[in-house]
Amino acid sequence: MSGFASTQDLADKRVSFDELGPGLYAYTAEGDPNSGVIVGPDGVVVIDAQATPALAREVQKRIATVTDKPVTQIVLSHYHAVRVLGASGYPAHAIICSDVTRDLIVERGQQDMDSEIGRFPRLFRGREGIPGLTWPTHTFHERMTLWLGEREARLIHIGRAHTAGDTIVWMPREKVLFAGDTVEFGAAPYCGDAHFTDWPDTIRKLRELGAEKMVPGRGRALLSKAEVANALQGTEAFVTRLFALVRDAAAKGAPLDAIYAEAIDKLRPDFGHWVIFEHCMPFNVSRAYDEASGHDRPRIWTAERDIEMWKALEGKKS
Repeated sequence: MSGFASTQDLADKRVSFDELGPGLYAYTAEGDPNSGVIVGPDGVVVIDAQATPALAREVQKRIATVTDKPVTQIVLSHYHAVRVLGASGYPAHAIICSDVTRDLIVERGQQDMDSEIGRFPRLFRGREGIPGLTWPTHTFHERMTLWLGEREARLIHIGRAHTAGDTIVWMPREKVLFAGDTVEFGAAPYCGDAHFTDWPDTIRKLRELGAEKMVPGRGRALLSKAEVANALQGTEAFVTRLFALVRDAAAKGAPLDAIYAEAIDKLRPDFGHWVIFEHCMPFNVSRAYDEASGHDRPRIWTAERDIEMWKALEGKKS
């Protein structure tokens, strides 16, 4: 392998803006990071800000087709740069995330920003407009409710999965779930900062909500209970099969490059057609190997560590 698969992914994606219910929308782009939109009586809530202010403006162009209200609040589902660095492109006066997500920004936000921009340049179009890290104005512990007139939006730190700080937005009356990257559809979950052991229990909690429509972290809007169930099952199958394979191979003393090759071989038939599969797998296997080896807390990804990982997966010595 000569470099990250994502550095060769340069084609623009077709954007969709789908209505999930009155005032509820999904901004999706063929497997690129999604944003959710809730139109309230006094302003708009955006769930996940996109990667740059330039991309944030694209979201607002779609919002302007359905309302003239400004974006007043942003909810961050987690800390990854591709989700949060566009926040300055909105007029929002509130940026909200879980307390754990803010702690992760403090601990590793800058390293994550530098690493992600290097890995996936297309997703950071207009990156010269990023003023720096995105800092929340409000944090919450476990749960918080936004009242948008009579409409209730529950912010829930649902559990460890894609990251330790994963937050969902649940609309109980409408049965609509904005899932962040706890769930993907037709896209390989990125697990470089994941908690594999906890992720299935987080999926269980999501099932118990009984969502009838969903905006996953990546993939198109899901508009029926059957589609929601399919996405939950697919995400769970991917992370559980991957971790079981890596855990068993690591227990036998297999080296990381051999485990990676086996994981690609065994998962490709069922998941290889999912977008960003090739990009995610090196990070996924590396994190699964660490967790299987007793490292509960994900190591921080840096540009230097990215390169070291590629050498290890190629069986090279640093």
